[in-house]
Amino acid sequence: MLTVIEHPLIRHKLSLLRDRGTPTKLFKELVDELAMLMAFEATRHLPLESVTIQTPLETMQAQRLAGHEPLLVPILRAGLGMVDGIRSLIPSARVGHIGLYRDHDTLQPVEYYFKVPGDLAQRDVFVLDPMLATGGSAAGAITQLKRAGALRIRFMCLVAAPEGVANLHAAHPDVPIYTAALDRELNEKGYILPGLGDAGDRLFGTK
Repeated sequence: MLTVIEHPLIRHKLSLLRDRGTPTKLFKELVDELAMLMAFEATRHLPLESVTIQTPLETMQAQRLAGHEPLLVPILRAGLGMVDGIRSLIPSARVGHIGLYRDHDTLQPVEYYFKVPGDLAQRDVFVLDPMLATGGSAAGAITQLKRAGALRIRFMCLVAAPEGVANLHAAHPDVPIYTAALDRELNEKGYILPGLGDAGDRLFGTK
């Protein structure tokens, strides 16, 4: 399932994010804001439980998130840029890390780090990466999480290419994809067009 979140604020902020003239500080702030806005939709199906609370006037039944805290798993390094925005909405969320990089010759993911809680089966897991390009890194990360016991996984990105969506669906048809935009295509180097450039470099000012 692919969900393109088409909210006016998301479209506005995404246009600023794409602009090559947007400086690093503003770029990071926009990624935070977009991730937080997208999290409203991506967390729509989190389970709730009833609790009894005391308001200033009376006792009532209210609802709170049930079970273990959600787990955010950014794909290093660019995925880190989405964590703060979502944690501002869900401060109790746990954070794991998956280190993957894309081999520029084969375009295949290479794993170099994996650190997550041991109780993945009890958590809703959100895999974060600003870009879904070829889909190789996303599919590889999700494969590793499933091997570690994850059962409920969602993938969140800011911009997706049709090729990446198709490849991720083929590898993991059970994993919903949430994105702010579905772009036109990949170029010969595996970059999304029109895209927003290299999200990691723009987030951390390394280019």
